[in-house]
Amino acid sequence: MKKLIGAALGGALSLTAALPALAQPTNGYFGSFTPEAAGLGSETDFPTIIAGIINTLLGFLGVIAVLIILYSGFKWMTAGGNDKNVEEARKMLIYGVIGLVIILSAYGIASFVLDQLSNATA
Repeated sequence: MKKLIGAALGGALSLTAALPALAQPTNGYFGSFTPEAAGLGSETDFPTIIAGIINTLLGFLGVIAVLIILYSGFKWMTAGGNDKNVEEARKMLIYGVIGLVIILSAYGIASFVLDQLSNATA
């Protein structure tokens, strides 16, 4: 059985080694891989930089809020009928959802303000 698995794995690896690796296509099919397309060119202005920083921070906060929600759900499922643990998990879940709503509201407000700011300065 081990020989069969080894042979299958070796055959799969030899097939993938024969294929060309296209790390960065230049035909534009997947988009342009230039610093300007990534927002890193010399034409980047101050509101664009601030918008990128705010979006990144709110993205990290959103990930943290989702992880809190997932952890509270795990804690609730593994409470084993213990009312204290269930109540603690329920509170954590409610706080996580409230935090996610606040983060999404902040994202909406920030994108509106930055859009209005860029329209006013353009």
